[in-house]
Amino acid sequence: MVFSSLFFLFYFLPATLAIYFISPQKLKNIVLLIVSLFFYAWGEPVYICLILFSALVDYILGRLIEKYRRSQKSKWLLVSSLIVNIAVLAFFKYANFLIENINVIFGIELTYLNLPLPIGISFYTFQTMSYIIDVYRGRVTAQRSFISFAMYVTLFPQLIAGPIVRYELIESQMKERMINFAQFSDGVRFFIKGLGKKVLLANNIGLLWVEVESTALSELTLAMAWLGIIAFSFQIYFDFSGYSDMAIGLGKMFGFEFPRNFHYPYISRSIAEFWRRWHITLGSWFREYVYIPLGGNRKGPIRMYMNLLLVWMLTGFWHGASWNFIIWGLYFGILISLERAFLQKVLNYCHPIFQHFYFAFFILIGWVFFVFEDIKMGWQFLGVMFGIGENGLINPKFFYLLFANAILLFIAFVGSLPRPQFIENIVQRNTFIEAFIYFVILLFSTAYLAGASYNPFLYFRF
Repeated sequence: MVFSSLFFLFYFLPATLAIYFISPQKLKNIVLLIVSLFFYAWGEPVYICLILFSALVDYILGRLIEKYRRSQKSKWLLVSSLIVNIAVLAFFKYANFLIENINVIFGIELTYLNLPLPIGISFYTFQTMSYIIDVYRGRVTAQRSFISFAMYVTLFPQLIAGPIVRYELIESQMKERMINFAQFSDGVRFFIKGLGKKVLLANNIGLLWVEVESTALSELTLAMAWLGIIAFSFQIYFDFSGYSDMAIGLGKMFGFEFPRNFHYPYISRSIAEFWRRWHITLGSWFREYVYIPLGGNRKGPIRMYMNLLLVWMLTGFWHGASWNFIIWGLYFGILISLERAFLQKVLNYCHPIFQHFYFAFFILIGWVFFVFEDIKMGWQFLGVMFGIGENGLINPKFFYLLFANAILLFIAFVGSLPRPQFIENIVQRNTFIEAFIYFVILLFSTAYLAGASYNPFLYFRF
């Protein structure tokens, strides 16, 4: 089940809210646990056992780590938890990747497992790992109630694709949370805004990318290739940030305050700034639990660059079990290392327009590595983008696609920027205008979902 579906909007969510608000305070966590398991089971009922297993293991080990915190046992309990979590993630997400590479290297034919990837496994595994590490560090108190801990792990608003909500951020909210009208209204606004991003922008501009991607390489021109990857960059942004906004909005409706996951990343002037604005919770997770423990920048420049490359390789691998994701991660690791070494100092002397151009150029190239799991196809697409071969510059199909999608591209561009302050002031002063805008977004989103067959969710596989 996804948020951008009619069943979720008009059946699951209203029923869940009704049951939740009529339930007494002491039962609210168990209500959320039950509806979250139902939400998860809608797509993959067999993997309920897996997510509950992960929750049970880390619940028990968290209690034991706290009990033996002052002894050597706590370290071994921490290691045991990390091994279990990483092993489960590796088995379901990376086993076939390992088998494929063994077959290629040794010329054998090991059988693939062909197991479906458990939805959201990368997200909830990272959450339980951060919980265990924080218990070991003494930053949080081990949760006493298994019901409450299992609710945290399976909480449906952020289960499928984040944001990655670390336990310490909502520890107090799990015990007691009060919901007022302002918070609930704010949650509704976040949710409708995210729904509009996903349904009206990401889905529609994604059709442009599909059209370009499905074009035979011999018919693809330089201009079409750039137009296509620009369309994909907007699609993945509105797709993922829209889902994150919906998750944050749902969290508010149930009394939780989830962290922000996107902050207008396409206004960045460097690659490092982009990653401070894009998928913020993932970046902070890797910084807190991988980069800093490795030594960060405290052990000299060579060690720092090695740490950066390792973290970014892991970031890429986290996104998918394919070499293109590893290349994508290392690509950003190299760029950020260059910015740390000297490039950022050069950029600081440049005009902001050049800084934005630099960022846009390299981020679009990065999306090519990301979107093409077939590395050969990705390189061929890049070749067309840079005029390698005899594909030509422009053809009639480019003009057709450009003019047919010009308004949508303009709206996507404007939608990726912060709203001007004077518009913000007008909307905030006039609640009727604001309510009307959100009503129209909900109405058009619902109408689209009622008749559309194209409604992918790009981060579902991660």
